[in-house]
This record gives sequence, structure tokens and C-alpha cells, in this order.
Amino acid sequence: MIKLGEYQLLEVKRKADFGVYVGDDEAQILLPKKQVPKGIDVGDKVEVFVYRDSMDRLIATVNVPAITLGKTAKLKVKQVTKIGAFLDWGLEKDLLLPFKEQTVKVKVDNDYLVALYLDKSERLCATMKIYNYLTTDAPYKAEDTVVGTVYNYNPEYGVFVAVDNKYHAMIQKKEVTKTLNIGDTVEARVLTVREDGKLDLSIRGKSYMQIDENAEKIYSVIEKLGGKLPYTDKAAPDLIRKDFSMSKNDFKKAVGRLLKEGRIVIGDNDIQIKK
Repeated sequence: MIKLGEYQLLEVKRKADFGVYVGDDEAQILLPKKQVPKGIDVGDKVEVFVYRDSMDRLIATVNVPAITLGKTAKLKVKQVTKIGAFLDWGLEKDLLLPFKEQTVKVKVDNDYLVALYLDKSERLCATMKIYNYLTTDAPYKAEDTVVGTVYNYNPEYGVFVAVDNKYHAMIQKKEVTKTLNIGDTVEARVLTVREDGKLDLSIRGKSYMQIDENAEKIYSVIEKLGGKLPYTDKAAPDLIRKDFSMSKNDFKKAVGRLLKEGRIVIGDNDIQIKK
């Protein structure tokens, strides 16, 4: 049986001037001449990927695509047209990412995490709606460092991440300390592995390390401002997050560290570097 969108071993059934036909007794498809391995003959088997050519006909290739049916991968946008975007997946015919399958407006030369699926017309297409294509069998445990791709976000809950581009994970809202956009690559720490196998992540460092890092960041900003920050640790959370990309609680802890070390002085309306 010939499987569209998959890499498979097919038998050479007959030869032609323009290539060989591979498949079984019920169906055969063309493997173009330039793709035919040297010395191959009728009865031999060849590993091929099956997709559709520009005429919408099934065709075989020995080239290995960057993604197969039901899997996910990060692919680069080659062009954006009236029907959608076309992605580079390593084959002669680019892969269509329809507008309705885009979760954000994509840009040429940017990479996006997508899954490969068959549309209603049995054509291979890409989708950025990858939630149902991710798995929950990640080999990670709490405190492991992981790398993933941001694929969605919810203002109420947080940022959704595909660890290794294939495992379910999430950075909860309280752990989001900087702006993360769809398509961004993030390095994070596993906080917990939930009962359902999904990962809860944090982009903060471990507590004691994070306080030191935040303290140095705050001190550096105050230095750049001429030695004075025009507000204290009682400032509005949104202002602190805007200026330092950290929560008010983290800001207060870091300011406390600097104060304890004797590096700053906190006034009624400002924080100054101690002279």
C-alpha cells in the first residue's frame, strides 16, 4: 500500500524512459529518472517519500523531507501568497501553510513550528495548530534544562511550549518574566512533570541564582540612569515589569540583596547607588 506523506520501502515494478514506477500490484507511482538510484532494477526495493507534484499527482522521491505525516518540525517561510505561505521542507515542491492554519501572520525567512496533515482533498499541508500533534512522553524530570519553541499563548494561563518541538509543556503566567512570541526558541527549567505527562516550565534561574542575576541587572540600570532610579520597590508592578522584565516580588528581593550588600540607598521616592 502506498502511503502519502510517509517514508516507505516500495518495489520497482517497471521501468520507463523518464524513471521507474514503484508500488505494488494495485498501484504504482513514478520515481523520476534523476531520483533513481544507480543500478536499480525491476523487483528491487527502494526507500522513498510519497507526496504530490505540481500537477497534484502522487510522486516518489528519494530525498528526505524535513517533516512527515503527523509529525512536527520548524520550517522556514519561502514566500507568502494569496492562498497562504509556502514552506521549505527539503523537496522540489514547497509545502503549503494555508491562512486558516496560521496562528499568527507569518513572515518570509522566519521559521515556524508546524505539523504535517492531509486536508479534505488528500493534499499534504502544514498547520501551526500543533497542540494535538504533541506527545506527553518526554524523558525529562524536575530541574532538567530543556529547549523548546513557543507555539501559542493564553493571557489567563501562560505560554505554550513544544519542548524538543514535540512534547507538551507550558510556562505558567506567573513564570513569564519577559515577552515571548510565537516561534521563539526558549531555554527553560522543568518545574514539575504533571500526572498527565505535560511539563510545567520556568524561564527563571534557581531562586538564589536568580536574585543575584536580578540584583546585577537592577544595579546596571541604575548606573546607566546616572546613579538614581526614580521610584522604589513600592512602584506599580507594570512599571517594574516594563523596565526590568521581572515581577514586583522578584524586584523587591533583588533590591533587598543590594541594600543588604550596602550598594544602594532607598529614599522616599527613589533608589540611589551608595557613594
